[in-house]
Amino acid sequence: MSEKTTQSEQPAVSQEQLDVLDQLLKPEVQASLTTLVDQLPKLTEMMTTLTKAYDVAQTLATDHTFRADAIGTVTEMATPVVKTAKDIAATAIEAKDRAADNQETIGLFGMLKLLKDPQVQGIFRFANAFLEVSKEHKATK
Repeated sequence: MSEKTTQSEQPAVSQEQLDVLDQLLKPEVQASLTTLVDQLPKLTEMMTTLTKAYDVAQTLATDHTFRADAIGTVTEMATPVVKTAKDIAATAIEAKDRAADNQETIGLFGMLKLLKDPQVQGIFRFANAFLEVSKEHKATK
């Protein structure tokens, strides 16, 4: 038996493998690999933590009781917000319609009467407090 190997017995090296070898010979690639190897313990710890988090999320996502409770909680919290938003939208639409239908001119005495309205006073108090707080925040910056 001959120890020599013929051309047909040698494993073929593909162009893709040669490209990888060429890349590995570059100094910047070697430096990157060295950095990667140095960081392997941290990467392993991160992957372990991510795997645990994934497992918990997967368990919760497939738990029908948890999903039902989560949906119920979100619905319970969102319902008052949705109701308030709908009420505000309905009030705004109705006010717009009334203002469009009303051609009455509001004069000086009408303005003075409006100034005494409790809701208008509440808006003025809020606007005044907002401006004071805004001024204080600008002074502290």
